[in-house]
Parts: sequence; structure tokens; C-alpha cells
Amino acid sequence: MSTAIFWPIIAQATLTYVIYYILGKRRFGAVREGAAKPSDYTIPHQDPAASATAARSLINQFELPVLFYVVALCLHLTNGVNYVVLLLAWAFVISRGVHAFVHVTSNRLMRRQRLFMVGFFLNAALWIWLIIHLLSA
Repeated sequence: MSTAIFWPIIAQATLTYVIYYILGKRRFGAVREGAAKPSDYTIPHQDPAASATAARSLINQFELPVLFYVVALCLHLTNGVNYVVLLLAWAFVISRGVHAFVHVTSNRLMRRQRLFMVGFFLNAALWIWLIIHLLSA
């Protein structure tokens, strides 16, 4: 069961690659449509709106998910993976996927914020689970 934690890790990493793809596609599209020049991308703040949201979504994949990667690996290394951990891990990844989808489509801030908070609390629950696991060892 311990290695099952790697599947949500792989899914989260895959989400990051999907956002990279979306960003690249939107940036190339902006250049092709004349909304941007290749040199516009030397400074990230010059992205057109469509690629700017994808760029920000990509940055998000290196914030809270980093804590997820660390706690998932810690739980694996300490034999703390069980069905509850896997449920929390998958729920976190799903919440991040939905958050990213909202971010790169409608970009509705209140919906994004709620989804972020869901992921935040799921991630915190994994850290609490790790603490309890370590204290009971």
C-alpha cells in the first residue's frame, strides 16, 4: 500500500505538465495572432490575459503542491500511508485539478478561492496525519 501514494503524486505532476502545455499553446497563439511578440515573454508580466492566467496557474502548481509532495514522501518513508492518507491525497489532487481548470477557463476568483481552501485544508490534514503518525510511532 505504501507505494500507492505515488499515484496521486504522479497525477499532481501530470497536472503541472498539462498547465505547461496550456501556457505554451496560449503564448504561441498570442504571438501567431499578433497579440504579443516573442520578446514580450522576456518579462513575465507582459503576458496577454489568456496566457497570463495560465502562467499564474503554473506558478500555483509550485506553491501548495510542493507541500503535498513533501508530506506524501514523508508518509511513504515512515510507513504512514493507509486508506485515509490515500483518500486525502487523491482529494487534494482532484481539488487542485478543478482549481487549475477554473483558473485557466472562467478564472472566477471566488470559485478559485473556495477550491484553493479545500486543497489547503486537505493538505493540512495530511500534515496533521503525519504528525499523529510520528507521535504514535
